[in-house]
Amino acid sequence: QVQLVESGGGLVQPGGSLRLSCAASGSIFSINAMGWYRQAPGKERELVAAITSGGSTNYADSVKGRFTISRDNAKNTVYLQMNSLKPEDTAVYYCNADIYSGSYYPSDYWGQGTQVTVSS
Repeated sequence: QVQLVESGGGLVQPGGSLRLSCAASGSIFSINAMGWYRQAPGKERELVAAITSGGSTNYADSVKGRFTISRDNAKNTVYLQMNSLKPEDTAVYYCNADIYSGSYYPSDYWGQGTQVTVSS
């Protein structure tokens, strides 16, 4: 019953910016960690950024200083602000959330993915 809806992807020129949003909805008691992953053609899915319920963040080395992850707990939403985008950032970006939904243990949920293409 829980689902994640992503938005904000698209085509952008090198050096440009995009802001991804991911809103969780459904039977949610609380949300633990949230994060963004990406998968480029021919590559494994990798963690881009993660944020705990308390606001602690973790970034892949390739995006440090350029990307910023944040969350709005009242809206069950996580954001990824992407600045100084490079062609190497081109990938499908997936939202992930660890959600408590009436169970002692949380369950892992994924968004459908949103395409980010950085090209001139």
